Formats: sequence, structure tokens, C-alpha cells
Amino acid sequence: MSDLLNITTFGELKASGYTSRSLKQELRENLIVQLKNKAEGFEGIIGYEDTVIPDLQTAILSQHNILLLGLRGQAKTRIARLMVNLLDEYVPYIEGSELFDDPFNPISWVGHQKIEQLGDKTPIAWLHRSDRYTEKLATPDVTVSDLIGDVDPIKAATLKLTYSDERVIHFGLIPRAHRGIFVINELPDLQARIQVALFNILQERDIQIRGFKLRLPLDVQFVFTANPEDYTNRGSIVTPLKDRIESQILTHYPRSIEISRKITQQEALITPEQRLRIEADGLVKDLIEQIAFEARNSEYVDKKSGVSARLTISAYENLISTAERRMLINGEDSTFVRMSDFAGVIPAITGKIELVYEGEQEGSAKVANILLGKAIKSLMATYFPDPEKLKRGKGTNPYAPVINWFDSGNTINILDEYLLEDYRRTLEQVPELRDVIKKFHPTLSKNQQLLLMEFLLHGLSEFSQVSKSNLDNGYTFKDMLGSLFNNEFDDEEDDYNEDNRY
Repeated sequence: MSDLLNITTFGELKASGYTSRSLKQELRENLIVQLKNKAEGFEGIIGYEDTVIPDLQTAILSQHNILLLGLRGQAKTRIARLMVNLLDEYVPYIEGSELFDDPFNPISWVGHQKIEQLGDKTPIAWLHRSDRYTEKLATPDVTVSDLIGDVDPIKAATLKLTYSDERVIHFGLIPRAHRGIFVINELPDLQARIQVALFNILQERDIQIRGFKLRLPLDVQFVFTANPEDYTNRGSIVTPLKDRIESQILTHYPRSIEISRKITQQEALITPEQRLRIEADGLVKDLIEQIAFEARNSEYVDKKSGVSARLTISAYENLISTAERRMLINGEDSTFVRMSDFAGVIPAITGKIELVYEGEQEGSAKVANILLGKAIKSLMATYFPDPEKLKRGKGTNPYAPVINWFDSGNTINILDEYLLEDYRRTLEQVPELRDVIKKFHPTLSKNQQLLLMEFLLHGLSEFSQVSKSNLDNGYTFKDMLGSLFNNEFDDEEDDYNEDNRY
């Protein structure tokens, strides 16, 4: 390829033996090479190895235009952008041509004229694959002129041409994407009459601009993205257009905590300093992901709208920053994420969930707290014996000393900005709390032990074994019975209250 880049004329290009290919042939043949070499084709796309990616590769081998259909935050646009890697690194075009004409198959007036007038002396330039990608967000104000083109009166006046001359056309985004990938995001948001303008391009591969007898055999790989919810909320894909898109590929959310966690850790913007100075245990990483899983199954959250992977990414970034803020305020050199730091993830949740009527009645902050509490409850049964089963007499209750200590009238306060020593001393007030941790997780570091000690208290509160209530800057744990008498326990929401904590 480096030798080809030295070619500057059409004659030299022909002498080199270069063979021109259509765009979809190029994608297909490069994918074939990639599959034979077992090379990684869609780097950074996690969880689609056995579902979406095989369907996408099949569509490319079939030389199809593609519709990626799925809820928000399912990497649809990212997949489309990664298709650029299947293009040749450079392709030749006629220098000065507006549509990057293939010298072997020119389609524009300028391209034809240069080949006819200069022949083998036609100047050649090289186009990098990164410049062969065009993306447009479909909005109701998009016009046919934006996508296809229109007559440019200023050009006509400047060049002293009539409106019937092809040279007065100002081409839109799609013709300018000739020999490249063109992506329209959120296709249903495009007005029906604009969608109709795409019919000819997809089927006959030409465009129509006003009254021009113009046929441009455009060479474009179309990729459309759409959210199923948009079909009813904001618009729809007109049936004839959908019929012309040969492959429709369904995307989905991560199907396991492990996959979701890999995505979050890959995408979260955590600085090297934060990674060095702030320890984030596997428990807190799993808890972040569990929040999203709880949201996708919650009666308060609109399932049709979906819960984006951006929720867990933003929540994890906030979690690390909350711990960092505490570390800076306390003048410490390092720290680890505590359960109390999860108060900082609430703002990352509230803006990323669409609530149904019942959720609106509760309020987004309270729903976020409910989701966090349910996530703690789900993981409690993963890290420790299930308190519900123990209540039914299935085994000895290892939590009994802890629960009995609170039932004796004892209380502890865990404040957000405790120094490490204060945090440790407060948790160790509860007799045998550390012993429970050591029994089920004997190999943990001291920091991890402290984290699980606090987690266990939160977990017991979710199972109504101890009471948890909020302070202005932390939590109070106390006995369940005393809380009931003091009206501090809310029967309807398992100890959730109206502020921004769980």
C-alpha cells in the first residue's frame, strides 16, 4: 500500500495493476480475510460474540444494507463506526472531484470531464478509510436537501449556468458519502416524506433532485439504527423503506453481571491517579451492575424505554469520585470504596431511567434508592447465607449475635466522611460482625473485611433484620423493634425514605 500512495496519475494506477472494487465487495472480501485469519473485527464490543456480531458478519457477506434495532445504550452506533475497519486503508479517487470519484468508474460531471480530457494524466489522490464514514442523527427538521441535495442558485449565478445544468447542484450528505459508509441514527425520527426519498437510493442506487434527469449510481453502505420504542412514541419506519433494508439485526443488553462489569470497566473514565489511590473491590463493581439489572426488571421503570449501559458507567465514575472526595477532605493518601459512598451514584441513576406512572408517583430519587436497596438484597444472598431461608429454620443463623446486639438497644452511626480509623472502630463496636465475615470470606484484606462488614449491615436491613435510617451525613443502624415503635420504618418500601439515600 505504501508504494501505491506514491501514484499520482490514472495511468500509473492502471500500470500498477490496481483493481477497483465496489464498496460492498470491499467490505465482504476484507471480512473474509479477517474471518480466515481469526482476527478481532469489532474491538471493544463485549457480549455480542455469539449473537449480534455473527448476524452482522452474515449481513456484510451478503452485501446487505443493515438496520440495527435495539433499546438505548446497546452499542448500535459504536458497531456502525467499527465497520470502517473493514474498509481498505486507502482508495484512489480523482483529485478535485466532489464525490471522490473512482477513476475507473466516475459518476460526477467533474469526474467524467477529467477522465475524458486528461485520460491517463488525470491526477489521482488517496482517501483514508476514516474519511469514508458519514453519520447523521435523524431529527424532524432534516430535509431532502440535507440528505440528497438541491439546486444552488448562488453556484448557478457564479458559474453563469442554467438551473438545468448538473453543475448547479449542491449535493447532500448521501452523495458525498459515495464509496463510504453512511449511518442514519434513530431512523424513525425521520419524517415519512424524507424516508420516501431514500427508496431509489436503496433499490436502484440513484438519486432524484427536483426536475433533473440525473442518475448517479451511488456506491454506499447504509447502516440504520432505531429504538423499538420510537415506533410508537415519535415515529415509525415506513414499510417500503423497511422492506428495502435487507438485514435487520436485534441488539440486546448484557446477559450477565460479568459481561456488564467488563463493559463498565472498559468504558468508565477513571484517571490513573484514581486507579492508584482508590481501591474498588469486586463487590462494589458487582453492586453497580446489579442496579442496572434491577432497573430493567423494576415495576417503576419503563421496560420499553430500556436502561442504558451508560447508567452503570456513569454510576461507577460517580462512585469512585465520591470516595476520592472523601479522601481529599480527610487529607488521606489512599482509600477504598465504602457502602456509604453509594449515596453518590444516585444522580447517575435518576437521569437515566424512564419511569412509569407508579415510579413518577414515588419520585426518581426514591426509585433510585429502591433499586440500590434491591441490588444490595440480591447480592446479599450471593455473598452470605440467605436470611430468608435462615428465618424458616434452614440452618443455624450466623447473624444472630449481630441482630441480638442491636435488639439489646445498641446503635451505631456510620458517617460519610469518617477517617479510616473512625470507620473501623465504629464497625468493630458490633460484636462478632468481623467473625461472620471471616467465616464466609476468610482470605480478604483488612479493607475488604471492613467493606463487607458494612455491606452485611446494609444487607440485614434489606431483609428487615436490623433497622437503617438516614442522618444528614450518614446512616444509623439500630434494632428493628425500636424503629417500629418510633415510626421510623416504612412498611411499604422496606425502610426507604424520601431523601436521596437508600
